[in-house]
Amino acid sequence: MIRIHQEGKKILFGLLLMLAAVNLVVFWWVDIEWVENVLLLLSIVLYILVLQFFRNPKRFTQVNNSQVIAPADGKIVAIEEIEETEYFKDKRLQISIFMSPLNVHVNRYPISGQVTYAKYHPGAYLVAWHPKSSTLNERTTVVVKSPEGKEVLYKQIAGALARRIVMYAKPGQKVLQGTDSGFIKFGSRVDVLLPLDANIQVKVGDVSRGGEMVLAELK
Repeated sequence: MIRIHQEGKKILFGLLLMLAAVNLVVFWWVDIEWVENVLLLLSIVLYILVLQFFRNPKRFTQVNNSQVIAPADGKIVAIEEIEETEYFKDKRLQISIFMSPLNVHVNRYPISGQVTYAKYHPGAYLVAWHPKSSTLNERTTVVVKSPEGKEVLYKQIAGALARRIVMYAKPGQKVLQGTDSGFIKFGSRVDVLLPLDANIQVKVGDVSRGGEMVLAELK
């Protein structure tokens, strides 16, 4: 049975009512059987596509304070050293995960610990793989500090189709690695920023699995 994320329940219910109403109107007013059948088929396909977008499969996280796990499903599109200007204000290693509309869009905490920073930024809607989307797009920035004192920053970044980012993190909150940290509705990207001495365990082109795949080991 498909588990549906809480962020999708209202949308799916509203879509179901809308599609049912459209099909009923066509059934009563358009007496053409093939039109009715095509509309019904298209309605079913559309509903299944939206349904799978909001799926929330169980993930089995092996909690480990020395490891950083993938916060999202998708494809690793960049691993690079950048200058982080919002929180750390120094150089960091950035791993970027692109999430297509077909991916699970649940976001998960990459490490356990305390949220030391959480901020929402309004912005543009460049395509999620655009190099400047990390700083220009609508996004959130969250920093979690592990019990060992290591801080990991991650960003939820809206894409060209995304128009709503949901962030659960609040400053001072204690969080557990692998649990839900938010949701991005439709195509998007997540960046994870790590210390320069982190031991990266992935490469560009790898397919990430949120809550389970190890991105890096912290020293």
